[in-house]
Amino acid sequence: MRRIRALTLAGSVLLLGAGAGRAQESPAPIEIRPAAGRIEVDGDLGDPGWQGAARIERFWEANPGDNVEPPARTTAFLTYDDRYLYLGFLCEDPHPDRIRAPYVDRDNIIGTDDNIAVFIDTRGDRRSALEFRVNPRGQQADGSFNDANGNEDFSPDYFYDTAGKVTAAGWQAEVRIPFSSLRYEHGKPQHWSILFWRNYPRDFRYGIYNAPIPRSSNCLICHAVPIEGLEGLPSGGHLIVAPYATLAEQQVPRNGPGSDFLDKPARGTGGLDLKWIPGPGTAVDATINPDFSQVESDVGQIAINKQFAIFYPEKRPFFLEGVDLLDTPIQAVYTRTITSPRWGARATGKLDDTAYTLLVTQDRGGGSVIVPGPTSSDFAPQDFSSIATIGRARKDIGTSFAAFLIADRENASSDGGGHNRVFGPDFQWRPSEQDKVTGQILVSDTQTPNRSDLSSAWDGRRYSSRAMTLEWRHNSYHWFYSLRYDDYGDGFRADDGFVPQVGYRFQKLVAGYSAYDLGFFSQLAGGLFCNLSQRSDGALVKRQCGIFVNPNGFHNLGGEIDVVPAQKDRIGGTVVDSDLAILYDVSIDPGRVFSRVELYGFVGDQVDVANARPGNGAEIGVNATIKPYDHLALDFNGDRQWLDVNSNGRSGRLFTAQIGRLKATYNFNSRSFLRLIGQYYRATRDPGLYDFVVPSLEKSFTGSALFAYRINWQTVLFLGLGDSHALNERNALVPAGRELFLKVSYAFQM
Repeated sequence: MRRIRALTLAGSVLLLGAGAGRAQESPAPIEIRPAAGRIEVDGDLGDPGWQGAARIERFWEANPGDNVEPPARTTAFLTYDDRYLYLGFLCEDPHPDRIRAPYVDRDNIIGTDDNIAVFIDTRGDRRSALEFRVNPRGQQADGSFNDANGNEDFSPDYFYDTAGKVTAAGWQAEVRIPFSSLRYEHGKPQHWSILFWRNYPRDFRYGIYNAPIPRSSNCLICHAVPIEGLEGLPSGGHLIVAPYATLAEQQVPRNGPGSDFLDKPARGTGGLDLKWIPGPGTAVDATINPDFSQVESDVGQIAINKQFAIFYPEKRPFFLEGVDLLDTPIQAVYTRTITSPRWGARATGKLDDTAYTLLVTQDRGGGSVIVPGPTSSDFAPQDFSSIATIGRARKDIGTSFAAFLIADRENASSDGGGHNRVFGPDFQWRPSEQDKVTGQILVSDTQTPNRSDLSSAWDGRRYSSRAMTLEWRHNSYHWFYSLRYDDYGDGFRADDGFVPQVGYRFQKLVAGYSAYDLGFFSQLAGGLFCNLSQRSDGALVKRQCGIFVNPNGFHNLGGEIDVVPAQKDRIGGTVVDSDLAILYDVSIDPGRVFSRVELYGFVGDQVDVANARPGNGAEIGVNATIKPYDHLALDFNGDRQWLDVNSNGRSGRLFTAQIGRLKATYNFNSRSFLRLIGQYYRATRDPGLYDFVVPSLEKSFTGSALFAYRINWQTVLFLGLGDSHALNERNALVPAGRELFLKVSYAFQM
């Protein structure tokens, strides 16, 4: 998460950039009927089954326009049979030569290119939805959208079929979704709702919906249009068994980095992923020895001059069923804390108005556990096995909900014992379409393992404490406000989550104003924010106030700029004053070739965290996506930071750190690709400006190559090569390891 987003975006309104300040007509419910005949998913809408399908022709341009007539005509079709839900789209275009339709990997259909997204709410609460995307090439992206916090998560994967084609009048697509990929209550009237969103990127990024989205709204799925007429949906079970096998060979330096490689014996392993859907409202997932070798490496982040642990997103498939149910105001669940699962089982479903998920897994150990504090966090090694149990139930109450979370980690007694148990309620109350109140209270009980050989933090001591958060957001046509209060006890721990800071109280105020249709800017928002953090004893931890600007406009311009005229930070026992700093995170989609460019960072005063003193420096971060032609995509991530300080009358550059990552993906077609990744890191320090010993130079390089062939997200072939370089004793970057791996997985559907 960018530093700037931690300042104000989390406290600002959900800027959908849509809707109107005037009354809008409400779309009539969609009357769906069974298909009149066979439908072949080939991108051609001439099959007999489309005759008599529900036809949706009324669409609104909700961004950047004010719920006005769209610049391009869209027609959607909806029907079903005893196994599938079918969706068809005719996307007319006055300039078909400008259609942006590159070949991309699964889940990489984003706002830079033409696509259709379908949000399906099968629970009937119009609070969260499954999301299915298709582009003019018939490629897929899928995930979930959670209105509780506006999160759109492309981690979950579902089985569905798509096809598309570009025509002389625009493009068209077909989508076929098995009912086994959806979750609904059988034997009761179906109260589904659906929202179509056409992404039409040209001079502006046009958002075209089948329902008007008011600018004063703080939700999206709440505007989904009801579906009527769904009857006789299948109730039978569905079983997916996906065994896999891998073969890997490693080469390691015989006598440290740069020496001759020693070939280790090739090793093979196998495992099994299983999904059982006993009925349409329940899914049971199980895994034995899951393999994640093909998961793409994380984008590197510079860890120098950071007070708290860095967050990385979850990418492993097993943990992603019902992921929205584990998304709570306090991040007490972060499945990446499960480092090396030996086995796992999970049940997800809904009973009447209550949705639930329960996950149990054995973690072999490895990695680290966050040891939190009020002004910094540390890590302790997790070299012991444990059983993790995580569950949450959420009951819908009108447009609001109440929920309860449990998260338990029981360490093996043979590895030192200990436990961490967290539980408590959370809620969201929507008194109106403009107001949203969210809160959570958690209690934790912790006993650390008796493993002082690993860390002084593992001494068997016990902690018991609580954490709570409460937030109110109001969003009107022009004005928006938010208030937030957090209180974390000194002894609160969430070993299954991502809670790097405890022992503090936090208060936040945001007030802003939005203006629309300002030529270059379709929307321009700005306002004031103030943050105050104090330790449990009342001592200052952080105080920060400033102004922010959120521009939205030409070529999908978006982001935030913050100006902070003064700030106080506690580093250990020292309070450090900082003067003016400007933080920025701005992106734009220039066109078909340079499809996205993002700039982020800061300039001005910044705290020297290592030595607890003021400093002055900057960060310049660049993320860019270049698509020279439809089959090739180049993604560059670069970050350069530096900090100057004054130490005992001597001024100088404390450190300069930079990281660069280039990913090149060649998509042969919609099923196969070749991906190359190279990442280089370099940091230089002036040891004379530190109060402790530090290296003057750090460098590393990692590279990987992956060929993939996918029939679906679980029937795959991966062939990969990994390579790493590190510094030797002469500060030269030399080979440090190499690995070749092969993975084959096949999904048997029964």
